[in-house]
Amino acid sequence: MKPGRFITLEGGEGTGKSTLAAELEAALVQRGISVERTREPGGTPGAEGIRKLLVEGAADRWQPMSEALLLYAARYDHVERRIKPALTAGKWVISDRFFDSTTAYQGAAGGIDRATLDPLRRLTLADFAPDLTLVLDLDPETGLRRAGSRGDNEQRFEGKGLTFHQRLRQGFLDIASAEPERCAVIDAGQPPADVLDAALGIIQQRLGWPQ
Repeated sequence: MKPGRFITLEGGEGTGKSTLAAELEAALVQRGISVERTREPGGTPGAEGIRKLLVEGAADRWQPMSEALLLYAARYDHVERRIKPALTAGKWVISDRFFDSTTAYQGAAGGIDRATLDPLRRLTLADFAPDLTLVLDLDPETGLRRAGSRGDNEQRFEGKGLTFHQRLRQGFLDIASAEPERCAVIDAGQPPADVLDAALGIIQQRLGWPQ
């Protein structure tokens, strides 16, 4: 059995990652591909418990380093218990966020340098990485307005202020620029149907469809 493909969706708040993940799952299933859709932080019972600690409560509940440690604890469990088994079974995995979010949120926006974060990534994941990362790019003010309309309890990062989210956006763009072979940027200000078309076009070009 051929191993599956691992696709991650990245971007700031309100960029439409969850919507795109669901639409991609449906489109890939239509093409006869078995799909596992998941998210970070989360994806396993233990990681979902850590998610509540991270995304709820006051904006200053955790320091960036505390967030990074919690995220990599959740990510290790997610990868070992769900993502790797799904890939081994030949499924394509779509994850709403992965390690680039830690690099952008706790690194570029939170102030932790890469020399500190990268060893943490290697310690927990070794060389495991996505086959393709789609970065959804959107003006932070628009994204925060979208995110604020969701009406859920997961608003902790939205409360960190516009300057934080401007640094965050640039952090994601810098990641995509540094790793163009893995990453592709999509304009998330387009209508959702156009975002989906762009994503499918990139997937076909970069990964192809199973024969």
